[in-house]
Amino acid sequence: MASLISCPHCGARPKEEFSIRGDASLVRPAPDAGADAWFKYVYLRDNPRGRHSEYWHHSAGCRRWLIVERDTATHKVHRVRDAALSKLGGEPA
Repeated sequence: MASLISCPHCGARPKEEFSIRGDASLVRPAPDAGADAWFKYVYLRDNPRGRHSEYWHHSAGCRRWLIVERDTATHKVHRVRDAALSKLGGEPA
């Protein structure tokens, strides 16, 4: 059976309908930040093991951006919420 992601708008959908877009915990540097800050933001990434929040795009469905909290070791999805309505680690705004 295919892995399913529970989209808050479309319900349970196959993971193939989604595109993973990266770490949802990154904080963008200020526009006038130095080159070192921008280099770290653009090129350096942690590769965490365990629960982690990521941006996913429901590209073959509602086309909404989601924050998916999943375990990177087991791929178990713990939580899915709309990125436009959520604050990282918080409830809908």
